Amino acid sequence: MTGVLGLLDLMIAGAPVIIFCVWQLVSVNRAIANDRTAKDRPPPPDVVSPEGAGHAVGEHRLDDR
Repeated sequence: MTGVLGLLDLMIAGAPVIIFCVWQLVSVNRAIANDRTAKDRPPPPDVVSPEGAGHAVGEHRLDDR
Protein backbone atom coordinates (compact mmCIF):
# COMPACT_ATOMS: atom_id res chain seq x y z
CA MET A 1 0.00 0.00 0.00
CA THR A 2 2.85 2.42 0.73
CA GLY A 3 4.21 1.99 -2.79
CA VAL A 4 0.87 3.02 -4.23
CA LEU A 5 0.74 6.07 -1.99
CA GLY A 6 4.24 7.03 -3.11
CA LEU A 7 3.21 6.87 -6.75
CA LEU A 8 0.08 8.87 -5.99
CA ASP A 9 2.20 11.49 -4.23
CA LEU A 10 4.56 11.61 -7.21
CA MET A 11 1.68 12.12 -9.63
CA ILE A 12 0.06 14.84 -7.52
CA ALA A 13 3.20 16.78 -6.59
CA GLY A 14 5.82 15.78 -9.14
CA ALA A 15 3.94 15.86 -12.42
CA PRO A 16 3.00 19.58 -12.22
CA VAL A 17 6.61 20.46 -11.36
CA ILE A 18 7.94 18.49 -14.32
CA ILE A 19 5.34 20.01 -16.64
CA PHE A 20 6.23 23.51 -15.42
CA CYS A 21 9.95 22.87 -15.99
CA VAL A 22 9.36 21.64 -19.54
CA TRP A 23 7.13 24.65 -20.25
CA GLN A 24 9.86 27.03 -18.98
CA LEU A 25 12.50 25.29 -21.09
CA VAL A 26 10.40 25.60 -24.24
CA SER A 27 9.62 29.24 -23.44
CA VAL A 28 13.27 30.17 -22.91
CA ASN A 29 14.36 28.37 -26.08
CA ARG A 30 11.66 30.22 -28.03
CA ALA A 31 12.80 33.57 -26.60
CA ILE A 32 16.43 32.84 -27.49
CA ALA A 33 15.43 31.98 -31.05
CA ASN A 34 13.40 35.21 -31.33
CA ASP A 35 16.34 37.25 -30.05
CA ARG A 36 18.65 35.70 -32.61
CA THR A 37 16.33 36.52 -35.49
CA ALA A 38 15.71 40.04 -34.17
CA LYS A 39 19.44 40.68 -33.94
CA ASP A 40 19.95 39.71 -37.60
CA ARG A 41 17.44 42.18 -39.04
CA PRO A 42 17.99 45.96 -38.89
CA PRO A 43 15.68 48.09 -36.75
CA PRO A 44 12.81 49.86 -38.51
CA PRO A 45 13.65 53.45 -39.50
CA ASP A 46 11.14 55.05 -37.12
CA VAL A 47 12.57 53.33 -34.03
CA VAL A 48 15.99 55.01 -34.11
CA SER A 49 16.22 58.79 -33.83
CA PRO A 50 17.03 60.53 -37.13
CA GLU A 51 20.05 62.36 -35.67
CA GLY A 52 21.79 59.04 -35.17
CA ALA A 53 21.99 59.29 -31.37
CA GLY A 54 21.03 55.62 -31.13
CA HIS A 55 18.13 55.91 -28.72
CA ALA A 56 14.49 55.23 -29.47
CA VAL A 57 12.25 58.04 -30.64
CA GLY A 58 10.54 59.65 -27.66
CA GLU A 59 13.02 58.21 -25.19
CA HIS A 60 14.91 61.49 -24.84
CA ARG A 61 13.28 64.81 -24.07
CA LEU A 62 15.18 66.51 -26.92
CA ASP A 63 13.19 64.43 -29.39
CA ASP A 64 10.03 66.32 -28.43
CA ARG A 65 11.18 69.64 -29.93
